[in-house]
Amino acid sequence: MSNWQKTAWRNKPRVQMPDYTDAAALADVEAQLRRYPPLVFAGEARRLRSELAAASRGEAFLLQGGDCAESFAEFSADTIRDTFKVMLQMAMVLTYGAKVPVVKVGRMAGQFAKPRSAPTEVKSDVELPSYRGDIINGFDFTPEARIPDPQRMLQAYTQAAASLNLVRAFSTGGYADVHQVHAWTLGFTESEKAAKYRDLADRISDTLDFMKAAGVNQETAHTLQAVDFYTSHEALLLEYEEALCREDSTTGLPIAGSGHMIWIGDRTRQPDGAHVEFCRGVQNPIGLKCGPTTTEEDLKVLMSKLNPENEAGRLTLIARFGAGSVGDHLPRLIKTVKQEGANVLWSCDPMHGNTIKSSSGYKTRPFDSVLREVREFFGIHAAEGTIPGGVHFEMTGKDVTECTGGVRAVTDEDLSARYHTACDPRLNASQALELAFLVSEELSNRRADARQAAAS
Repeated sequence: MSNWQKTAWRNKPRVQMPDYTDAAALADVEAQLRRYPPLVFAGEARRLRSELAAASRGEAFLLQGGDCAESFAEFSADTIRDTFKVMLQMAMVLTYGAKVPVVKVGRMAGQFAKPRSAPTEVKSDVELPSYRGDIINGFDFTPEARIPDPQRMLQAYTQAAASLNLVRAFSTGGYADVHQVHAWTLGFTESEKAAKYRDLADRISDTLDFMKAAGVNQETAHTLQAVDFYTSHEALLLEYEEALCREDSTTGLPIAGSGHMIWIGDRTRQPDGAHVEFCRGVQNPIGLKCGPTTTEEDLKVLMSKLNPENEAGRLTLIARFGAGSVGDHLPRLIKTVKQEGANVLWSCDPMHGNTIKSSSGYKTRPFDSVLREVREFFGIHAAEGTIPGGVHFEMTGKDVTECTGGVRAVTDEDLSARYHTACDPRLNASQALELAFLVSEELSNRRADARQAAAS
């Protein structure tokens, strides 16, 4: 993109970004990051774009999931492993339902910054700047912790590099073997409360047994042991994004070296804003969160800016409306995409529109509301004749109690037991896998309806 410069965002209106008080310290950190190797590589980002293009045609399905915001304090190999593990389980169940490959994209190795609804927060009559994620400031409610510190970008980079190193090892070192993943899933369905999912798990077992009998096993099929796993995050802190932007040695085009896929949030998608300006120039797949306030005209402009060549796999529209509101907004946006002839991948984020305050005072998300929004998303795409190409969940592999409901029936009173998130409530491992079973049923039903329609 000849008319684009990676610094041009600095001349645009910026929102949801910190004001660093020490310009010299910020410049020093940016200079260090510019010397560091990129975290991801252009060839990987191109491969992901190709796989997302397949998902936009219904030939694959996107599973995007992970932490609301990654934490410095909770960073550990176990945390990465547990989230990776549950995503593999979800992907296996979704693959069976969709009968197409599942593209696995983690919200990790970069999801350190969070937009906030207010610039400050008040506790006991003390007002301080809001916590904006560990890459920017500290969670502790003290004046010192809440000062934006550019040095935090270096710690975020180091943690992201370590996370990617471990994920790559897990992806290719045998941990992702399909038989092992299914054994974990069978453990979930053995519980009495999850018995309703046992039939699907048994059918997956039968398929694997057939493959083994036919001579397809770990020794003869490397694809049963390894997976492609990509990383993604919201491109919120643009000083960090710019410093890790690199030139692809193959094409000479700019690539965001911070993650395979980056997205623009519902609060930062101003067509003439800094975040759109930065993201329009890099060649990575770009996600765009679409909420109730997304207008048809803004969507037209954003699609034109972010995907001027109308390339499949470049732009993912991530719908986030809230259960009961999908029908008010998704059809008009689908109509706009059709009118423009735009190539997009539609994905459903059923988390952000379903956040409530529980009776016990905790911010939570009811499992039933999350599921309802997913079903409304699928139903509207079926009615419009378009393709629901993916889902986007905030989740963790840990046994937290942050979202209510699910087979383990987390209640409002249970939330205080293991409420560990620094920002938004996440599905725990059990809830995430249960949701995968239910989405798999939706995908399977869609396939059955399509076959019936083709036969009639």
